[in-house]
Amino acid sequence: MTSPLINRRDLAFVLYDLLDVAALTKHARYADHSRETFEAAIETAHRLALEKFHPHNAKADKNEPTFDGNTVSMIPEVAEALAAFRDAGFFAPTKDYELGGMQLPLTVAQACNAVFQSANIGSAGYPFLTVGAANLIESFGSQEQKSLYMAPMLAGRFFGTMCLSEPQAGSSLADIRTRAEPQPDGTYRVIGNKMWISGGDHELSENIVHMVLAKIPGGPPGVKGISLFIVPKRTVNPDGSVGARNDVRLAGLNHKMGYRGTTNTVLNFGEKGGAVGYLLGQPHRGLEYMFQMMNEARIGVGQGAVMLAYAAYLFSLDYARGRPQGRAPDSKDPTSPMIPIIEHADIKRMLLHQKWVSEGGLHLCLYAGSLVDRIAMADDAQEKARLELLLDTLTPIVKGWLSEVCLKSNEHAVQILGGYGYTRDYPVEQYYRDQRLNPIHEGTDGIQAIDLLGRKMAIKGGAGWTAVKAEIARAIKIATAHERLKPMARELAQLVETVETTRATLLGAMGQGKPSLALANAFHFLDLFGLLVMGWMWLWQASAVLDLPPAATDEERAFRAGKLAACRYFFTYEVPRSAYLASMLGKLDDTTLTMKSEWFA
Repeated sequence: MTSPLINRRDLAFVLYDLLDVAALTKHARYADHSRETFEAAIETAHRLALEKFHPHNAKADKNEPTFDGNTVSMIPEVAEALAAFRDAGFFAPTKDYELGGMQLPLTVAQACNAVFQSANIGSAGYPFLTVGAANLIESFGSQEQKSLYMAPMLAGRFFGTMCLSEPQAGSSLADIRTRAEPQPDGTYRVIGNKMWISGGDHELSENIVHMVLAKIPGGPPGVKGISLFIVPKRTVNPDGSVGARNDVRLAGLNHKMGYRGTTNTVLNFGEKGGAVGYLLGQPHRGLEYMFQMMNEARIGVGQGAVMLAYAAYLFSLDYARGRPQGRAPDSKDPTSPMIPIIEHADIKRMLLHQKWVSEGGLHLCLYAGSLVDRIAMADDAQEKARLELLLDTLTPIVKGWLSEVCLKSNEHAVQILGGYGYTRDYPVEQYYRDQRLNPIHEGTDGIQAIDLLGRKMAIKGGAGWTAVKAEIARAIKIATAHERLKPMARELAQLVETVETTRATLLGAMGQGKPSLALANAFHFLDLFGLLVMGWMWLWQASAVLDLPPAATDEERAFRAGKLAACRYFFTYEVPRSAYLASMLGKLDDTTLTMKSEWFA
């Protein structure tokens, strides 16, 4: 039986044929591993996801967490799933054996996470946040902080959050008001409000470790005055035991259209004088530190978007194969049997769109994970810096562009089911609602676009863009060796030139003192750049398919033919949009910039 969560052949293709993760076992850190141990970890994750996460996905959506003024309650299946997740060691898959980890490469750990995200994005959110918070403490915390907070988080006893946004500030972190008053004993009293805090309160763990951005009075203004604090829900005693309730109070639950299994909270710090907080790292470097968790989260959000699209694709594909309706346009006999809707060209159009989004998106997300592994193993400082810039440049595409195209993909899944797609009798309606949150999570897609154009395309003389071009040039060279891929290789090469010209025009405007004009249409540049990156992914996949040994089974031949068809579809139906985008961006149009607020009558 095929999995409702992921195409395992596709996952293996990405991991081993495209990214060659098996080669990582040559590195000393992964010497104990093999393809077999990687597959064992993925199989364990897949089994747990099917048995413990997938069955309560709809139930958690229909039965949101509740708050009675004292305690958050939710369906018991969430705690049961997370206990199984903890017992299997998935809170620390990449960590050292000494820390209770599996010492897996991040790429493999991401593959494991992918199946949990596909099975139940709401329940998967708790460990996702916890691991990111634990990584912050590992990177910047003292040995005592690692012992008291990081270790129990990696063991799955404590959960974690990230507390950035505030009701009056939103994404403008320079305007946060939460303050941290220093105390004689070296601790701080944190006072303020935080909004939209996922996982901010629940009874799923012994404790919740909040990573809180706040300002120390007297510090520099704006983002330069932000520091980062560990603020536990319950204090932790020197022996590691959990103590009294800290001055952190749940003001209420936000009820979102999706991700309903993840509590989303308004938190008040300091209603009774101040929550006890502990400075992480150096003062006034909090945002710098938090960017580590934010960037990890952006990759995670992008992959979550892909897996919601993937789950919906697999469901709508199965539905289309089994749903008879209508007849072929050239059929003249109204009494002839109806055909499955998958035989209609328009259904194939929507399924092909979902296929390139889901399978290409998975490739891109796991490629980003592989860059993290390569950075960690790089001995040459120059190569390490190049890989870091490459990852930095691609992150807005992973988070921002994938969030956009995956939402459209989920829209197609709903459409394929017709009227049934809009009902709660089928999961695609929930997948769509869950998906709609991703363009906002971890910095809106508009913010990602401004970051891509305003910073990533310009820093260090455009070294990140240069790194991307070099990788694409390598893929084009390989594809050109295959006669049937030469036309697409030429198109991708032309698209590189188109992006180069457009980038120069926009950065030129910024250099002439017109940053607002250049950034006014940054969202469309994100779309243009996304088309380039996805074209690279699909040309890479097509080349790899043609380089494989002859297929031994009909199933494998169908898999490969499907890959080539999806690549052809992307270059035929999606890449041509780049001409319009480049033309519009090249005009430096100021319509959105000069539109006056009072004209929205």
